Amino acid sequence: MASDPILRSVRSLADQKKIERVVRELGRRAKGPGRVYLVGGSSVVLEGGRAATIDVDLKLDPEPEGIFEAIAEIKNELDVNIELASPDQFIPEVPGWRERSAFIGREGEVDFYHYDFYGQALAKLERSHPRDLADVAAWIHTGRVRKDQLMECFLAIEPGLLRFPRIDAPSFRRRVERCANPTT
Repeated sequence: MASDPILRSVRSLADQKKIERVVRELGRRAKGPGRVYLVGGSSVVLEGGRAATIDVDLKLDPEPEGIFEAIAEIKNELDVNIELASPDQFIPEVPGWRERSAFIGREGEVDFYHYDFYGQALAKLERSHPRDLADVAAWIHTGRVRKDQLMECFLAIEPGLLRFPRIDAPSFRRRVERCANPTT
């Protein structure tokens, strides 16, 4: 979900230990309370779905004081890409995403969560890169994403797709339907 792959490749991959260290350091260095949601490959790696990811993608909501200074330091110290990227930048916000986000832990005054797996799955289905599709399949296999609820979440955002002109809504719908009901 992050930007230019040429620029991203300058830093090393983030495995589970590196992502856990990023979380610890962000919590330790933040100067106030807030929430940090891990997104994309970071969630997949922490869930055991793959060994590493290119970026540690984050959403800050509410933003902890001092977090940007912490990010600037940590990305250099740990040689890791840290990006601000979340599904609601690419598809309409899925209602109830905060409540469905899975708590990871608390470091300092900062609470860390996996961003709602349904929002992540829908964003990955919209993009439909092979790795994204494998991530969604893994979340379905582990029960993080239920097919019926995935379709419900899509139906909730479908009217808002008008505000995302780059998305081909009929193709997106077909991908979600195939994922939610592979026999169709």
